[in-house]
Amino acid sequence: MVDAAVLDKLEAGYAKLAASDSKSLLKKYLTKEIFDNLKTKKTSFGSTLLDCIQSGIENLDSGVGIYAPDAESYTVFSDLFDPIIEDYHGGFKKTDKHPPKDWGDVDCMGNLDPTGKYIISTRVRCGRSMEGYPFNPCLTEAQYKEMEEKVSTTLSGLEGELKGKYYPLTGMDKDTQQKLIDDHFLFKEGDRFLQAANACRFWPTGRGIYHNDAKTFLVWCNEEDHLRIISMQQGGDLGQVYRRLVTAVNDIEKRIPFSHHDRLGFLTFCPTNLGTTVRASVHIKVPKLAINSQKLEEVASKFNLQVRGTRGEHTAAEGGVYDISNKRRMGLTEYDAVKEMNDGIAELIKLESSLCACCKSCCKVCSMKE
Repeated sequence: MVDAAVLDKLEAGYAKLAASDSKSLLKKYLTKEIFDNLKTKKTSFGSTLLDCIQSGIENLDSGVGIYAPDAESYTVFSDLFDPIIEDYHGGFKKTDKHPPKDWGDVDCMGNLDPTGKYIISTRVRCGRSMEGYPFNPCLTEAQYKEMEEKVSTTLSGLEGELKGKYYPLTGMDKDTQQKLIDDHFLFKEGDRFLQAANACRFWPTGRGIYHNDAKTFLVWCNEEDHLRIISMQQGGDLGQVYRRLVTAVNDIEKRIPFSHHDRLGFLTFCPTNLGTTVRASVHIKVPKLAINSQKLEEVASKFNLQVRGTRGEHTAAEGGVYDISNKRRMGLTEYDAVKEMNDGIAELIKLESSLCACCKSCCKVCSMKE
Protein backbone atom coordinates (compact mmCIF):
# COMPACT_ATOMS: atom_id res chain seq x y z
CA MET A 1 0.00 0.00 0.00
CA VAL A 2 1.03 3.58 -0.62
CA ASP A 3 1.56 5.34 2.70
CA ALA A 4 -0.55 8.26 3.86
CA ALA A 5 2.19 10.88 3.45
CA VAL A 6 2.64 9.98 -0.23
CA LEU A 7 -1.12 10.02 -0.78
CA ASP A 8 -1.34 13.48 0.80
CA LYS A 9 1.42 14.76 -1.51
CA LEU A 10 -0.33 13.20 -4.49
CA GLU A 11 -3.66 14.82 -3.66
CA ALA A 12 -2.03 18.22 -3.14
CA GLY A 13 0.03 17.85 -6.30
CA TYR A 14 -2.95 16.84 -8.40
CA ALA A 15 -4.98 19.80 -7.10
CA LYS A 16 -2.10 22.15 -7.95
CA LEU A 17 -1.77 20.73 -11.46
CA ALA A 18 -5.51 20.73 -12.13
CA ALA A 19 -5.81 24.39 -11.07
CA SER A 20 -2.84 25.48 -13.19
CA ASP A 21 -2.66 26.62 -16.81
CA SER A 22 0.08 24.07 -17.51
CA LYS A 23 0.32 22.95 -21.14
CA SER A 24 2.08 19.68 -20.26
CA LEU A 25 0.96 16.30 -21.53
CA LEU A 26 0.68 15.28 -17.88
CA LYS A 27 -1.99 17.93 -17.28
CA LYS A 28 -3.74 16.92 -20.51
CA TYR A 29 -4.06 13.23 -19.67
CA LEU A 30 -4.09 12.96 -15.88
CA THR A 31 -7.84 12.99 -15.45
CA LYS A 32 -9.44 12.63 -12.02
CA GLU A 33 -10.57 9.12 -12.94
CA ILE A 34 -7.07 8.01 -13.95
CA PHE A 35 -5.55 9.74 -10.92
CA ASP A 36 -7.90 7.94 -8.51
CA ASN A 37 -7.24 4.62 -10.24
CA LEU A 38 -3.44 4.90 -10.04
CA LYS A 39 -2.73 6.79 -6.82
CA THR A 40 -2.60 3.65 -4.62
CA LYS A 41 -0.51 1.51 -7.01
CA LYS A 42 3.16 0.57 -6.62
CA THR A 43 5.81 -1.24 -8.65
CA SER A 44 7.94 -4.01 -7.14
CA PHE A 45 10.69 -1.38 -6.74
CA GLY A 46 8.32 0.65 -4.55
CA SER A 47 7.71 3.39 -7.14
CA THR A 48 4.41 5.25 -6.85
CA LEU A 49 2.48 7.61 -9.09
CA LEU A 50 4.15 10.45 -7.18
CA ASP A 51 7.57 9.24 -8.35
CA CYS A 52 6.31 9.41 -11.93
CA ILE A 53 4.65 12.83 -11.87
CA GLN A 54 6.50 14.83 -9.19
CA SER A 55 8.67 16.66 -11.75
CA GLY A 56 5.64 17.76 -13.76
CA ILE A 57 3.85 18.92 -10.63
CA GLU A 58 6.82 20.96 -9.45
CA ASN A 59 7.65 22.32 -12.93
CA LEU A 60 4.35 23.41 -14.39
CA ASP A 61 6.14 24.66 -17.53
CA SER A 62 7.12 21.07 -18.43
CA GLY A 63 6.29 19.94 -21.93
CA VAL A 64 5.69 16.33 -20.88
CA GLY A 65 5.91 16.22 -17.07
CA ILE A 66 6.34 12.50 -16.42
CA TYR A 67 9.22 10.04 -15.97
CA ALA A 68 9.41 6.28 -15.36
CA PRO A 69 11.35 5.58 -12.13
CA ASP A 70 11.69 1.95 -13.20
CA ALA A 71 10.79 -0.19 -16.23
CA GLU A 72 7.68 -1.64 -14.51
CA SER A 73 6.14 1.84 -14.30
CA TYR A 74 5.30 1.72 -17.99
CA THR A 75 3.01 -1.23 -17.21
CA VAL A 76 1.72 -0.41 -13.72
CA PHE A 77 0.87 3.18 -14.66
CA SER A 78 0.05 2.44 -18.31
CA ASP A 79 -3.31 4.24 -18.11
CA LEU A 80 -1.32 7.47 -17.89
CA PHE A 81 1.81 6.60 -19.85
CA ASP A 82 0.03 5.14 -22.89
CA PRO A 83 -1.94 8.25 -23.96
CA ILE A 84 1.10 10.46 -23.34
CA ILE A 85 3.24 8.15 -25.48
CA GLU A 86 0.59 8.13 -28.22
CA ASP A 87 0.37 11.91 -28.25
CA TYR A 88 4.11 12.57 -28.24
CA HIS A 89 5.13 9.85 -30.68
CA GLY A 90 2.66 10.71 -33.42
CA GLY A 91 -0.09 8.19 -32.84
CA PHE A 92 1.75 5.20 -31.32
CA LYS A 93 -1.30 3.51 -29.76
CA LYS A 94 -1.36 1.11 -26.83
CA THR A 95 -2.18 -1.67 -29.29
CA ASP A 96 0.87 -0.85 -31.46
CA LYS A 97 4.18 -2.65 -31.32
CA HIS A 98 7.52 -0.97 -31.92
CA PRO A 99 9.42 -2.57 -34.85
CA PRO A 100 12.69 -4.47 -34.40
CA LYS A 101 15.93 -2.50 -34.43
CA ASP A 102 17.00 -1.58 -37.98
CA TRP A 103 19.80 0.87 -38.76
CA GLY A 104 19.13 0.46 -42.49
CA ASP A 105 21.72 1.10 -45.18
CA VAL A 106 24.14 3.39 -43.35
CA ASP A 107 25.70 4.47 -46.65
CA CYS A 108 22.45 6.11 -47.81
CA MET A 109 23.01 9.15 -45.60
CA GLY A 110 25.23 11.93 -46.95
CA ASN A 111 26.31 15.51 -46.34
CA LEU A 112 23.30 17.80 -45.94
CA ASP A 113 25.31 21.00 -46.40
CA PRO A 114 28.47 20.45 -48.50
CA THR A 115 29.13 24.21 -48.78
CA GLY A 116 28.98 24.70 -45.00
CA LYS A 117 26.64 27.66 -45.36
CA TYR A 118 23.84 26.57 -43.03
CA ILE A 119 24.69 23.65 -40.74
CA ILE A 120 27.07 24.40 -37.88
CA SER A 121 27.17 20.92 -36.37
CA THR A 122 25.48 17.52 -36.59
CA ARG A 123 24.76 15.10 -33.76
CA VAL A 124 23.05 11.72 -33.49
CA ARG A 125 22.56 10.07 -30.13
CA CYS A 126 20.67 7.23 -28.53
CA GLY A 127 19.89 6.24 -24.97
CA ARG A 128 20.30 2.81 -23.43
CA SER A 129 19.40 1.25 -20.09
CA MET A 130 21.41 -1.62 -18.67
CA GLU A 131 19.45 -4.82 -18.21
CA GLY A 132 18.83 -5.77 -14.59
CA TYR A 133 18.98 -2.24 -13.15
CA PRO A 134 16.16 0.23 -12.37
CA PHE A 135 16.31 3.85 -13.50
CA ASN A 136 17.95 6.69 -11.56
CA PRO A 137 15.38 7.27 -8.77
CA CYS A 138 15.58 3.63 -7.64
CA LEU A 139 19.33 3.01 -7.98
CA THR A 140 21.42 2.47 -4.85
CA GLU A 141 24.86 4.00 -4.43
CA ALA A 142 26.42 0.55 -4.79
CA GLN A 143 24.56 -0.01 -8.06
CA TYR A 144 25.83 3.30 -9.44
CA LYS A 145 29.40 2.22 -8.72
CA GLU A 146 28.87 -1.24 -10.15
CA MET A 147 27.36 0.15 -13.35
CA GLU A 148 30.15 2.66 -13.85
CA GLU A 149 32.74 -0.10 -13.50
CA LYS A 150 30.99 -2.17 -16.18
CA VAL A 151 30.68 0.82 -18.52
CA SER A 152 34.25 2.07 -18.12
CA THR A 153 35.65 -1.45 -18.63
CA THR A 154 33.55 -1.94 -21.75
CA LEU A 155 34.45 1.42 -23.28
CA SER A 156 38.16 0.87 -22.66
CA GLY A 157 37.94 -1.99 -25.14
CA LEU A 158 36.81 0.19 -28.05
CA GLU A 159 39.30 0.50 -30.88
CA GLY A 160 40.02 2.46 -34.05
CA GLU A 161 38.10 5.70 -34.43
CA LEU A 162 36.20 5.02 -31.19
CA LYS A 163 39.29 4.58 -29.00
CA GLY A 164 39.47 7.10 -26.17
CA LYS A 165 39.36 7.61 -22.41
CA TYR A 166 36.79 7.46 -19.63
CA TYR A 167 36.66 10.35 -17.12
CA PRO A 168 34.80 9.64 -13.86
CA LEU A 169 33.13 12.68 -12.31
CA THR A 170 34.04 11.47 -8.83
CA GLY A 171 37.41 12.94 -7.89
CA MET A 172 37.84 14.74 -11.20
CA ASP A 173 40.73 17.22 -11.05
CA LYS A 174 40.18 20.86 -12.02
CA ASP A 175 42.26 20.72 -15.22
CA THR A 176 40.31 17.75 -16.58
CA GLN A 177 37.06 19.38 -15.52
CA GLN A 178 37.91 22.63 -17.31
CA LYS A 179 39.00 20.73 -20.42
CA LEU A 180 35.67 18.91 -20.59
CA ILE A 181 33.77 22.16 -19.97
CA ASP A 182 35.69 23.89 -22.77
CA ASP A 183 34.80 21.02 -25.11
CA HIS A 184 31.13 21.30 -24.05
CA PHE A 185 31.23 17.66 -22.93
CA LEU A 186 30.77 17.96 -19.18
CA PHE A 187 27.19 17.48 -18.06
CA LYS A 188 26.25 19.17 -14.83
CA GLU A 189 24.21 17.86 -11.96
CA GLY A 190 20.66 17.45 -13.24
CA ASP A 191 18.55 20.39 -14.32
CA ARG A 192 15.48 21.27 -12.29
CA PHE A 193 13.29 18.77 -14.17
CA LEU A 194 15.61 15.88 -13.35
CA GLN A 195 16.19 17.14 -9.82
CA ALA A 196 12.46 17.16 -9.15
CA ALA A 197 12.20 13.63 -10.58
CA ASN A 198 14.71 12.49 -7.93
CA ALA A 199 17.16 11.46 -10.65
CA CYS A 200 20.33 12.97 -9.16
CA ARG A 201 20.86 10.92 -5.99
CA PHE A 202 24.41 10.20 -4.76
CA TRP A 203 25.84 12.72 -7.24
CA PRO A 204 28.52 12.43 -8.67
CA THR A 205 28.91 8.74 -7.75
CA GLY A 206 28.70 6.44 -10.76
CA ARG A 207 28.72 9.26 -13.32
CA GLY A 208 31.31 9.85 -15.98
CA ILE A 209 32.15 10.81 -19.55
CA TYR A 210 34.00 8.95 -22.29
CA HIS A 211 35.22 10.51 -25.50
CA ASN A 212 37.40 9.38 -28.37
CA ASP A 213 40.67 11.05 -29.31
CA ALA A 214 39.06 13.04 -32.14
CA LYS A 215 36.25 14.24 -29.81
CA THR A 216 33.60 13.07 -32.27
CA PHE A 217 32.28 10.21 -30.14
CA LEU A 218 31.01 10.57 -26.59
CA VAL A 219 29.30 8.42 -23.96
CA TRP A 220 27.62 9.79 -20.85
CA CYS A 221 27.27 7.37 -17.95
CA ASN A 222 24.29 7.83 -15.61
CA GLU A 223 23.30 11.36 -16.51
CA GLU A 224 19.58 10.97 -17.36
CA ASP A 225 19.71 7.46 -18.80
CA HIS A 226 22.23 4.78 -17.88
CA LEU A 227 24.01 5.47 -21.17
CA ARG A 228 23.81 8.25 -23.70
CA ILE A 229 25.81 7.26 -26.78
CA ILE A 230 26.62 10.27 -28.96
CA SER A 231 28.26 10.80 -32.36
CA MET A 232 28.89 14.39 -33.46
CA GLN A 233 31.06 16.70 -35.49
CA GLN A 234 31.18 20.13 -37.05
CA GLY A 235 29.40 20.64 -40.37
CA GLY A 236 26.55 18.78 -42.03
CA ASP A 237 27.94 15.34 -42.84
CA LEU A 238 25.09 13.34 -41.35
CA GLY A 239 26.27 10.16 -43.09
CA GLN A 240 29.61 10.15 -41.31
CA VAL A 241 28.03 10.93 -37.94
CA TYR A 242 25.37 8.23 -38.37
CA ARG A 243 27.83 5.51 -39.43
CA ARG A 244 30.04 6.23 -36.42
CA LEU A 245 27.10 5.92 -34.02
CA VAL A 246 25.88 2.65 -35.54
CA THR A 247 29.37 1.14 -35.31
CA ALA A 248 29.67 2.19 -31.66
CA VAL A 249 26.23 0.98 -30.56
CA ASN A 250 26.68 -2.40 -32.24
CA ASP A 251 30.08 -2.80 -30.57
CA ILE A 252 28.90 -1.81 -27.08
CA GLU A 253 25.79 -3.98 -27.42
CA LYS A 254 27.97 -7.06 -27.77
CA ARG A 255 29.43 -6.38 -24.33
CA ILE A 256 26.55 -4.89 -22.31
CA PRO A 257 22.97 -6.28 -22.39
CA PHE A 258 20.38 -3.50 -22.75
CA SER A 259 16.79 -3.32 -21.46
CA HIS A 260 14.32 -3.87 -24.26
CA HIS A 261 10.52 -4.17 -24.20
CA ASP A 262 8.63 -6.22 -26.77
CA ARG A 263 6.12 -3.41 -27.40
CA LEU A 264 7.94 -0.23 -26.39
CA GLY A 265 11.41 -0.94 -27.80
CA PHE A 266 14.47 0.21 -25.86
CA LEU A 267 13.48 1.45 -22.40
CA THR A 268 14.46 4.87 -21.08
CA PHE A 269 13.80 7.10 -18.09
CA CYS A 270 11.73 9.61 -20.09
CA PRO A 271 8.86 8.32 -22.28
CA THR A 272 9.86 10.75 -25.05
CA ASN A 273 12.99 8.65 -25.66
CA LEU A 274 11.43 5.19 -25.88
CA GLY A 275 11.58 2.96 -28.94
CA THR A 276 14.56 3.79 -31.10
CA THR A 277 15.73 6.34 -28.48
CA VAL A 278 17.38 8.10 -31.43
CA ARG A 279 17.65 11.87 -31.57
CA ALA A 280 19.33 13.15 -34.73
CA SER A 281 19.89 16.89 -34.68
CA VAL A 282 21.68 19.80 -36.30
CA HIS A 283 22.55 23.29 -35.18
CA ILE A 284 21.45 25.19 -38.24
CA LYS A 285 21.58 28.87 -39.13
CA VAL A 286 18.40 30.00 -40.90
CA PRO A 287 18.05 33.76 -40.19
CA LYS A 288 15.35 34.33 -42.81
CA LEU A 289 13.17 31.53 -41.51
CA ALA A 290 13.82 32.80 -38.00
CA ILE A 291 11.80 35.87 -38.96
CA ASN A 292 9.16 33.80 -40.72
CA SER A 293 8.76 31.38 -37.81
CA GLN A 294 5.34 30.23 -39.00
CA LYS A 295 6.90 28.77 -42.15
CA LEU A 296 9.64 27.16 -40.07
CA GLU A 297 7.13 25.46 -37.81
CA GLU A 298 5.05 24.42 -40.83
CA VAL A 299 7.95 22.51 -42.36
CA ALA A 300 8.97 21.12 -38.95
CA SER A 301 5.47 19.77 -38.41
CA LYS A 302 5.36 18.19 -41.87
CA PHE A 303 8.53 16.21 -41.20
CA ASN A 304 7.87 15.56 -37.48
CA LEU A 305 10.76 17.77 -36.39
CA GLN A 306 11.26 19.43 -33.02
CA VAL A 307 12.55 23.01 -33.06
CA ARG A 308 14.52 24.20 -30.03
CA GLY A 309 16.58 27.27 -29.27
CA THR A 310 20.34 27.41 -29.78
CA ARG A 311 21.10 25.93 -26.36
CA GLY A 312 18.31 23.38 -26.38
CA GLU A 313 14.88 23.17 -24.81
CA HIS A 314 13.47 26.28 -23.14
CA THR A 315 16.09 28.56 -24.79
CA ALA A 316 15.94 31.19 -27.54
CA ALA A 317 17.40 31.01 -31.05
CA GLU A 318 20.53 33.14 -31.03
CA GLY A 319 21.38 34.76 -34.36
CA GLY A 320 18.86 32.60 -36.19
CA VAL A 321 20.55 29.38 -35.00
CA TYR A 322 18.22 26.54 -34.05
CA ASP A 323 18.64 23.05 -32.65
CA ILE A 324 16.37 20.96 -34.88
CA SER A 325 15.83 17.22 -34.46
CA ASN A 326 13.48 14.35 -35.23
CA LYS A 327 10.64 14.18 -32.75
CA ARG A 328 9.26 10.67 -33.27
CA ARG A 329 11.19 7.80 -31.75
CA MET A 330 8.51 5.09 -31.66
CA GLY A 331 6.67 3.10 -34.30
CA LEU A 332 9.47 3.51 -36.83
CA THR A 333 12.98 2.16 -37.29
CA GLU A 334 16.21 3.88 -36.30
CA TYR A 335 16.94 4.52 -39.96
CA ASP A 336 13.50 6.06 -40.57
CA ALA A 337 13.84 8.32 -37.52
CA VAL A 338 17.12 9.75 -38.82
CA LYS A 339 15.74 9.92 -42.38
CA GLU A 340 12.88 12.15 -41.18
CA MET A 341 15.41 14.61 -39.81
CA ASN A 342 17.51 14.32 -42.98
CA ASP A 343 14.57 15.10 -45.27
CA GLY A 344 13.21 17.89 -43.10
CA ILE A 345 16.55 19.68 -42.84
CA ALA A 346 17.06 19.36 -46.60
CA GLU A 347 13.68 21.04 -47.10
CA LEU A 348 14.50 23.82 -44.62
CA ILE A 349 17.80 24.56 -46.38
CA LYS A 350 16.02 24.65 -49.73
CA LEU A 351 13.42 27.06 -48.33
CA GLU A 352 15.96 29.29 -46.58
CA SER A 353 17.98 29.63 -49.78
CA SER A 354 14.85 30.63 -51.72
CA LEU A 355 13.84 33.42 -49.36
CA CYS A 356 14.90 36.99 -50.05
CA ALA A 357 15.70 39.68 -47.49
CA CYS A 358 12.05 40.38 -46.73
CA CYS A 359 11.79 36.76 -45.52
CA LYS A 360 8.10 36.60 -46.34
CA SER A 361 8.15 34.93 -49.74
CA CYS A 362 10.51 33.60 -52.38
CA CYS A 363 12.46 35.87 -54.67
CA LYS A 364 10.41 34.84 -57.69
CA VAL A 365 7.17 36.03 -56.10
CA CYS A 366 8.79 39.24 -54.85
CA SER A 367 10.15 40.04 -58.32
CA MET A 368 6.71 39.50 -59.81
CA LYS A 369 5.25 41.99 -57.34
CA GLU A 370 7.86 44.51 -58.30
